[in-house]
Amino acid sequence: MNTTEHAPVDSLSADLLAMLDRTDPDVATLLRGEAARQSETLELIASENHVSSAVMHAAGTWMTNKYAEGYPGKRYYGGCEFHDIAEDLARDRAKELFGCGFANVQPHSGANANVAAFMAMCDPGDRILSLPIKSGGHLSHGLKPNFSGTFYEIHDYDVDPETERLDYEAIAARANEVKPKMIICGYSAYPRTIDFEKFRAIADDVGALLMADIAHIAGLVAGGAHPSPFPHAHVVTTTTHKTLRGPRGGLILTNDEEVAKKIDRKVFPGSQGGPLMHIITAKAIAFGEALQPSFRDYAANIVTNAQALADGLVEHGYRLCTGGTDNHLLLVDLQPRDAELTGADAEQWLEQAGIITNKNGIPNDPRSPMVTSGLRLGTAALTTRGLGADAMRQIAEWLDRVMASKGDASVASEVRAEIVRLCEAHPLPH
Repeated sequence: MNTTEHAPVDSLSADLLAMLDRTDPDVATLLRGEAARQSETLELIASENHVSSAVMHAAGTWMTNKYAEGYPGKRYYGGCEFHDIAEDLARDRAKELFGCGFANVQPHSGANANVAAFMAMCDPGDRILSLPIKSGGHLSHGLKPNFSGTFYEIHDYDVDPETERLDYEAIAARANEVKPKMIICGYSAYPRTIDFEKFRAIADDVGALLMADIAHIAGLVAGGAHPSPFPHAHVVTTTTHKTLRGPRGGLILTNDEEVAKKIDRKVFPGSQGGPLMHIITAKAIAFGEALQPSFRDYAANIVTNAQALADGLVEHGYRLCTGGTDNHLLLVDLQPRDAELTGADAEQWLEQAGIITNKNGIPNDPRSPMVTSGLRLGTAALTTRGLGADAMRQIAEWLDRVMASKGDASVASEVRAEIVRLCEAHPLPH
């Protein structure tokens, strides 16, 4: 792969690189390398995507120069006229996009959004019921070293050991046993539709609050390809990248005015200082893009592509956890295809061939989290590049060819050349 010469870039990026050639050639070189890496590889990490040039460049504008602690109309610093407009625009677009009454666009990340939501909804030591990370949950939902596992009493529900899907009757029984203050749904490695209405019924039955972390599926929700957590969840958190295809950041949504007031206080000054106004401006642009009719087609195509990729892998002898996918991601169990194959090995071998993935544990995985028996794959970034179902079947064949070769360098080189040709035909968005 060529990491030092030219990758396809828009004119603003070219101007930036030319300026850095003069002022900081070391950084210019690494940026060219990263641009080339993204341009010439297939991004199958389910939590990543390719933003538009508008979103990317908005994250590097004059808005980065200003402190804007507080909220529109109530800033600690002067000079925030245009920052107020940008934040209001982002909030209004987020509310329209998700069909809710209140939005806080200031969280620096999805994890920061979860910190603020926990602080607003619960007191330290309160009981929280969530899916553990080993079964597809997120570390900010109760992992012991995380803030969530440190300051709250975390209890688990789990997927059915046979189907690997959510068992709502078992979750209800667990909720009745635990009597939590809050129940969390929304996951980082769960490939099936979440029934938010059933979760709300479970929460109401035990007097709990319901928090939906839709970080992975936010773009699908916005595009109508997955049911919305509203009106069921008391509070909704998400990242703004992944399937939503915005800058890296967080977002908190609710329909409850009193919850919204608590959220605002727990974001600032509760857990953050100055908001990243350059990122909030980029969020506003991304939300505007997601409000366009074409985004609904994009969301639908993500799911179609995930199912085509799933079919291709099954044809090559791989087992998919839960038997398939309803959303953007697949959780692939490598063991039936090759009992010795680990997620760590597969990730490394595939990267050499130009396919970027991540190792991932499967339910009841016998291997450690740094080794794993599975891969998590996603189609959001591939769909952004305009790839369709035929390409997904070809990608499944490439995945199998590389993994079956056990990292053979000649096979990786052969596949990489084919991938570069596909990438040239489907360039990154400008």
